[in-house]
Amino acid sequence: MASLQSGGDAAANGVDADVDGAASPPSAKRPRAGAGAAAITDAEVRAEFAHHDRAVARLTTAPSAAARRRFAEGDFARGDVVLMFLYTYCSIKNSIHAYVARAGATVVEVPLPFPVSSPDAIIAEFRAALAVARDGGRRRVRLAVIDHITAMPTVLIPVKELVAICREEGVDKVFVDAAHAVGQVPVDVRDIGADFYASNLHKWFFCPSAVAFIHTRKDDPVSSKLHHPVVSSEYGNGLPMESAWIGVRDYSAQLVVPDVVDFVNRFDGGVEGIRRRNHDKVVEMGTMLAAAWGTFLGTPPEMCGSMLMVGLPGSLGVGSEDDAVGLRTMLRKQFKVEVPLYYNSKAAAADAPPEMVKDGNGDPVTGYVRISHQVYNVREEYEALRDAVAKLVADGFTCRKLRPPEKEETLA
Repeated sequence: MASLQSGGDAAANGVDADVDGAASPPSAKRPRAGAGAAAITDAEVRAEFAHHDRAVARLTTAPSAAARRRFAEGDFARGDVVLMFLYTYCSIKNSIHAYVARAGATVVEVPLPFPVSSPDAIIAEFRAALAVARDGGRRRVRLAVIDHITAMPTVLIPVKELVAICREEGVDKVFVDAAHAVGQVPVDVRDIGADFYASNLHKWFFCPSAVAFIHTRKDDPVSSKLHHPVVSSEYGNGLPMESAWIGVRDYSAQLVVPDVVDFVNRFDGGVEGIRRRNHDKVVEMGTMLAAAWGTFLGTPPEMCGSMLMVGLPGSLGVGSEDDAVGLRTMLRKQFKVEVPLYYNSKAAAADAPPEMVKDGNGDPVTGYVRISHQVYNVREEYEALRDAVAKLVADGFTCRKLRPPEKEETLA
């Protein structure tokens, strides 16, 4: 309830469309070749996509679909290196292994310190992992995959700074997976400076699933060689045309984007006002939960958008991912509370203060909830979560009670 449940990888259920030209009428089943395969007009796109060059920004179904397109077209070979975060979303990871590692390239993962107290900790880990990837200049880092906002644990990554580091260190290409970014944080793709930037519109921009966009640098020779993974009659006519019609699909998610832009602009301050209020509210609710449970926030407020990690009381004994799943199920069934849970098996950042390691009773904090705030959420929902966890603690509940005997013996 308190967490907005975002759609997953629905890339198989949609189609791309070029962000250019006049709006196609809903009754048109196929765009005219001369019309630029359009879905959104200039006026409609300005509200949220002012920094997105129409020549290089295109609608797609999900960042994972955009990633597969990029990785499949890349010329990777044995000895090449790809850098990505440990917490990169699973479908993006799978795309890397399907198209990149299979060609013999090496994948180096950047450990994300959590809980984290400052962007500097992430930058330090990224530099260290990049040094390992380059191996003293003996290896070529062909691609860096950087999250703008990690999903679980959710952390706002200093993406502009990391892209700049990649440029300094000679990384060939940078792909930013920004699935949660649009509608949650300001997005200026030209300022960020990545070669490829993809973000969903169905997570935080009120669109139905599945619609996203991919932005490529205009001067990038690779972008001109990209093709839609589904070969159709438009193959060879450029990515916008290839993407605009790939067979009998449900195009409604793409066609309603102009209406969503209008809807967002009805709110005070438009999308910027929504972002600001959501951020302030999620921090307020997270602080309320942490105070009630004697715990802490997983990141400082400036490192979150509209999602935030809050530590659970250590006495709950979250000792594995299975424990987290079991506790989430219990909260749903017994208390009618729906919230994603995270088991943290990693050590906190080296610069994390002691109060971001243990709760007020001195118990290590290993479990976290990820709360979110959208315009329709109300305080009572977060209070229901607060009270449910407080009751479990008061009743002496631990996750041991959820484990089968053989699992308990293993963890013991």
